[in-house]
Amino acid sequence: MERPLLMLPLDAQRDELLNKVSQKGGFAYVALIMLAATGDVHSAEAAHDMAWEQLHSAPWHSVEPVWRDAYSLSCLHMASFHHHAGKEEDALRVLDMGLIMGGPLLRPDLNSAISFIQGERNSTNNDSEGAEVFVGAESDDSGIQEAVKAEETDLENISDLSHCSKHSHVSCGPLPHKRIGLWLKEGATSLKKHSSNREKHKLTDLDMSNQQGRPSEMHTGSCFSKVLWGLPHRSFCFKFIEKRHLLSLEDFLCNFFLPGFPVIISGAISHWPAMEKWKDMDYLKRTVGNRTVPVEVGQHYLDAEWKQELITISELLERIQSKEQMPKRLTYLAQHPLFDQISQLHGDILVPDYCTASNGKLRAVNAWFGPAGTVTPLHQDPPHNLLAQVSIESLF
Repeated sequence: MERPLLMLPLDAQRDELLNKVSQKGGFAYVALIMLAATGDVHSAEAAHDMAWEQLHSAPWHSVEPVWRDAYSLSCLHMASFHHHAGKEEDALRVLDMGLIMGGPLLRPDLNSAISFIQGERNSTNNDSEGAEVFVGAESDDSGIQEAVKAEETDLENISDLSHCSKHSHVSCGPLPHKRIGLWLKEGATSLKKHSSNREKHKLTDLDMSNQQGRPSEMHTGSCFSKVLWGLPHRSFCFKFIEKRHLLSLEDFLCNFFLPGFPVIISGAISHWPAMEKWKDMDYLKRTVGNRTVPVEVGQHYLDAEWKQELITISELLERIQSKEQMPKRLTYLAQHPLFDQISQLHGDILVPDYCTASNGKLRAVNAWFGPAGTVTPLHQDPPHNLLAQVSIESLF
């Protein structure tokens, strides 16, 4: 049976976008898109290639925003033709590319098209097999199993959150198990530093630092001292990171956030709906396995052979599960707005109340997903961060 074309943006919205593209000199693109709207697949392919080339014509921050929206529109046209031809996987891939590389204007249309295709597949599978296929966010009947592996202590099956102030980025080293990491980046605010209750944190200044956490005068003539002077305030003042169970918001604000001290919080997200879901490989493959995501290949981004690829989540799971992964072939989804791209997973997490500490506004919710052995080189993030680390060792 011949399938209908996907619903495309309203004429008024499309015409406004095409007018902006024309103002940027994209007359050929506009002509091709108009032909694509009449059912010309070759014109749709040419417009898609043209928009792709525009995205790579300059550094990403220099690309005209209108061309990102133009790329999204071309992705919608290509997805419509793929769907009409019964090529669901190709349609989903091009729609994901629109979400990853495109602009914000047509994001709702891209998401609607994805939901339509997945809903259609769900209906087909139910009719033919009578099997339940999870295509929406399942948010009411399960939770999340979180684990933070600190040093060599096995803390499996404990829900943890790590907070790092904007003045110090603390790394606990690579986790020994497969895991999903979720950064919750708060909006940075200029808060006055408090020094009360320091005795509770058992802080120790190193010999090379004075009471202000800066290099002492005996080092000020060396190159090493110049490096130290460039480090954030109190960078050398933490002998260890305190761990607290179910830390109250008031305690977090007064004793950690305002003074700028890092802390590991256990038990804070054990109620998340993903507790059992993300341990089930079939759930992940069923729900998001055919979705395309950007991944990093290599042990870390400073490695000479490090590269990026676009693969499906099913392929990512297979690579992580493989026992033949070498350091140069480690595959890692890193710092990607996964929950904005894939709404089915968004209902599996909840934003912790601690994020309200910085005026209640999140800058980003990003996901990391990879095997043991992946490394992030030491660095400093300007905003405050909350990291939720999810152990899914039982998945494999």
